[in-house]
Amino acid sequence: MSQYARIKLTSTNLKNLEQVCNEIISITEKTGVKRKGPIPLPTKKLKIVTRKAPSGQGSHTFDRWEMRIHRRLIDMDADDRTMRQLMRLKVPEDVFIEVSLKT
Repeated sequence: MSQYARIKLTSTNLKNLEQVCNEIISITEKTGVKRKGPIPLPTKKLKIVTRKAPSGQGSHTFDRWEMRIHRRLIDMDADDRTMRQLMRLKVPEDVFIEVSLKT
């Protein structure tokens, strides 16, 4: 049985997320490990609508705020050398990584 690593990447900043994905892809290409992905998962859109005038007087105007959460999924073989390089990877603060090992 071969063991593989499932990497879930989550961020509100798409540019930083793509940068981390490209670094993981380059690590897998250098070590010659099989990988699947990055698979884009559906983007979560958190929407908040607030009223501009707190007292209720005047015209009915609203502010509309939206935060988008982008996610990517990468599956790769869990090689010792590859996993060590993955743990040394510089990750921006707004990118969250979850690594789980599966058989």
